[in-house]
Amino acid sequence: MAGNILEARGLRKTFGDLVAVDGVDFHIAEGETYGLLGPNGAGKTTTISMVMGLLERDGGDVVVDGKPISTSSTSAKAAIGYVPQDIAIYPDLTARENLDFFGRLYGMPSSTRKQRVDEVLEIIGLADRAGDRSEEYSGGMKRRLNIGIGLLHGPRLLMLDEPTVGVDPQSRNAILESVERLSREGMAVLYTTHYMEEAERLCDRVGIIDQGQIKAEGTRGELVAMVGGRDRVHLATTDRTEPAVGPLQQHPSVDEVTAADGSLELLVRGAAEALPRLLETAASAGVSVTSVDVVEPNLEAVFLHLTGKALRD
Repeated sequence: MAGNILEARGLRKTFGDLVAVDGVDFHIAEGETYGLLGPNGAGKTTTISMVMGLLERDGGDVVVDGKPISTSSTSAKAAIGYVPQDIAIYPDLTARENLDFFGRLYGMPSSTRKQRVDEVLEIIGLADRAGDRSEEYSGGMKRRLNIGIGLLHGPRLLMLDEPTVGVDPQSRNAILESVERLSREGMAVLYTTHYMEEAERLCDRVGIIDQGQIKAEGTRGELVAMVGGRDRVHLATTDRTEPAVGPLQQHPSVDEVTAADGSLELLVRGAAEALPRLLETAASAGVSVTSVDVVEPNLEAVFLHLTGKALRD
């Protein structure tokens, strides 16, 4: 079994009375892509900042490639490649010049820097545009160059913070394919995204963070099993919903009913078969259903169940 490239244990951070991160633990193995998902304000950015050694921890430990990380460590941080959400390139430089510049900042010797720049240009699919100024690039090409800068020094851990925001579908697919290839080649990847389909496609394991804590962690199958393979049924209504709650809860296929203004949320086993009877039950209770939406179990359903929010909220 591959060893762990990243180990984060008991991470804690407070800002005054606000507990932003409260005892977060997770690890990433060699060749594994780990998705850290959470709604806005969940503690995700604070966690990432502590893992990178950019933010002082109030408690806990971070080890990357066998070396402890702190705000003062230097050599240990060399094992990390970071790709920020905001594009960080020089628009008046070409792709090759950007990569060469950052290679110099990394302290890469000239004897190996040119070869590595050529390799990275191939990885990110910009070899044919290497001599063009990056201000002429599309948003997706700029994102790919951003990733190339994070890869340049050959890190053991690559941290990608929402790398596909605002890119066209073709560039987005190219970015995802690059991440898949890097994982196959043994790189550990920490991936954050607001697109659940990306997490479904890329991530070997997912940690769902909310209110500063990891609420659940596991493979897609393990997380989906947490909702018992149940379907989430949304019933929009024109009437008050309370009269239908009790009768619906008595249905043998219904495990949970939540009422809100103008809607009912149900967790149902075998919704396709149970739905006609559920609609009859609601009608008998005097509640008129105007529309029905059925979501089969997936990571989005797990996320909604654990946080009460959609990933993009």
